[in-house]
Amino acid sequence: MTRTHWLWFGLLLLGSIVYLEAVSGIERIREVAAEGTPYVHLLTVWLFAGVLLLPPPLLCVLIVLGYLHSWARVYRFRALVHRKVFSAATVVLGCLGAYLVLHLIYPRSDGPFAAALDGPTGLLAVVAAGAAYRLINHGLVLVVILATNLDRPVRAALGPATDQLMLAGAVGLGSGTAVVMTTRPWWTPLLIVTVLALHTGLLMPQFRDASRSDAKTGLFDAVFWSKLVSDELDRARRLGGTLGVLLLDLDHFKRVNDCYGHLAGDMVLRAVADAIKHSVRGHDVVGRYGGEEFAVVLPGMGADDVRGAADRVRSAIAVLAVTVPDLDGNTRVVSGLTASVGAALFPVHGMDRTSLLLAADAALYDAKTEGRDCTRIAGETPKVGPRAVPDRLPEERESANFAPRLGLVRDDTDKVS
Repeated sequence: MTRTHWLWFGLLLLGSIVYLEAVSGIERIREVAAEGTPYVHLLTVWLFAGVLLLPPPLLCVLIVLGYLHSWARVYRFRALVHRKVFSAATVVLGCLGAYLVLHLIYPRSDGPFAAALDGPTGLLAVVAAGAAYRLINHGLVLVVILATNLDRPVRAALGPATDQLMLAGAVGLGSGTAVVMTTRPWWTPLLIVTVLALHTGLLMPQFRDASRSDAKTGLFDAVFWSKLVSDELDRARRLGGTLGVLLLDLDHFKRVNDCYGHLAGDMVLRAVADAIKHSVRGHDVVGRYGGEEFAVVLPGMGADDVRGAADRVRSAIAVLAVTVPDLDGNTRVVSGLTASVGAALFPVHGMDRTSLLLAADAALYDAKTEGRDCTRIAGETPKVGPRAVPDRLPEERESANFAPRLGLVRDDTDKVS
């Protein structure tokens, strides 16, 4: 290793430290919000530049010091040690994989790879090295996430599209940083400013989505969902169209929380949210209305279509089997979930958001009191039959009539407990 290597090492380490110090607060929020998906940050800029500039031993030291600084200053030693060690190890393997790809393309390179990157071959070399870095680092993280979250869909585990753009941008900017540092190393402060500016720009869509989303389910929260209802109503009025609104409430959901804890309840809510989204059209708007209540806007639908959509949602929920931990740490499978649905239609049951939601809520109340696990459309004649105690009346919830139904929850060894 030469003095030039140490100079590059010092500049890259300085760049990573300044970057992390500047975005420490944002990064802590992002990592918590990214739980269950690969966590992507622009520290990759400095690490991938190291692949193009440094020998492997010095590259590994750069990665270790970068993650130690992150653990100490960004997370104040609060992050779990094994998770940080695993993350650093995947980055080391990813960077070494990228280094090996470059070595295969430039086996006789005496200087840093950044000095040899020229022409189409240089472009292909960077793309291949970046792909190797992504497949190894990102792939290992994804495998662990899927192995520890068996009920989580692969698509959800991949994370938002902006993260993929951020990773690709980090590889490209890291390559440019390495090339600049071989000829103009004192331009590094300008590169730091550039990275910070790009970081902020790439994160804006994520913070915008986070401000509109429910943290537990990833659906739109009640406030933003209500705004979207108003927007769809305005569009329906202008075009003379129709619109359906569903309010859905999980039956006896309190039992899951009472028997297995709120962590299990949150996992069930997330699975239900995913089931609802996959049961309706891509342009239908799904939100969490509060507690175990969900809401769906169905543009352009009439009464029969709305009933069909509601029944598809209930059927998707009924077949769910969600693996959860109980209060003792044992694995359980929650199944046999049912839902009651109330529906209202524009312009039949109301001309504005408030009247439609009141009509749908009254229909949901009818579905609850008429036995649950059914769909009711506003204005329908109530069916004659046994009336159940609504879940939403807390003073009646504890009455003797609210007897738990056996078979709602199974564990992973017995068919019915």
